[in-house]
Amino acid sequence: MKIESVVLMLCAMVIAIPWAQSVSEGPKGVEEWFKELPIKKQKVTKLHFYFHDTTTGPRQTAFQIAESNISSTTVTQFGRTFMFDNPLTVEPDARSMRIGKGQGFFGAASFEEPRFLMNLNFVFTQGKYNGSTLQFLGTNPILHRVREMSIVGGTGVFRLARGIATAQTYFLNDTSSIVEYNLMVIHY
Repeated sequence: MKIESVVLMLCAMVIAIPWAQSVSEGPKGVEEWFKELPIKKQKVTKLHFYFHDTTTGPRQTAFQIAESNISSTTVTQFGRTFMFDNPLTVEPDARSMRIGKGQGFFGAASFEEPRFLMNLNFVFTQGKYNGSTLQFLGTNPILHRVREMSIVGGTGVFRLARGIATAQTYFLNDTSSIVEYNLMVIHY
């Protein structure tokens, strides 16, 4: 086989592979995807990664955006709200491979115990889930050893996703935390 033929085959494969693994985008692509939905089979995907949250310092990823007029007078800082853009990695070490970002906001939503209301989006930027997202909305009782949160949606390969995420604090100090996430996701 001539070298030109091998190069041509490799180029065709490089161009075709992303098409084979991607999801059609845009209104027409979504409409076609929904037309095929009755014959699509549900999939269950298990994901595991680490979420790095830094609230102060030169590599700060979470910033306070609001507080209520009583936040400083309550034990739980009720109403204090943060917006974040945190790295997701495959290992607890922040220098390990990044697979995406955790973006959203959380606010202190309880007078009795430290409990956040979270709107969290996992935005995947590497691997076979590149360009896809998962959305969470719910409560996070941050002092519980294991917290369970609802997966309420997704985009890309996770269209119509639902499932459960469990979170465990791996590391915590005054300026940062590392949270281990295990997800069970049902999608098409």
